[in-house]
Amino acid sequence: MIKPIMRDTQFLAQKAVPATPADTDVLTDLRDTLQANTERCVGMAANMIGINKRIIIVQMGVLPVILVNPQIVRQAKPYQTTEGCLSLNGERPTTRYETIEVTYQDQSFKPHRQAFSGWIAQIIQHEVDHCEGRII
Repeated sequence: MIKPIMRDTQFLAQKAVPATPADTDVLTDLRDTLQANTERCVGMAANMIGINKRIIIVQMGVLPVILVNPQIVRQAKPYQTTEGCLSLNGERPTTRYETIEVTYQDQSFKPHRQAFSGWIAQIIQHEVDHCEGRII
């Protein structure tokens, strides 16, 4: 189901709680809401649709990929950039890393550890910041 985009900064500033298999409806809602906003959005965190769970979705080429309970465990090659956010107006400066390694669970809650780089790494870092309550 397509959900409205959360803009309440107090809600967005909360640290997300771990997701469980009971949260599978959130995966569908995130996928539907990202698809409805593809013209202006390449990733979302569950708190952006009003659900305080540690779930993100990232558009990786033509595929939207869900990462449940993502944790960045390694990062290298910092750089400065500016980013916008569907939940907030304008752009803000931030530090990102060219390469990251992430532990996460897939939509079946199977664990993974994977390296990402470039644009995909930047999107994941932005969405993980949402999970950490770091609204940017």
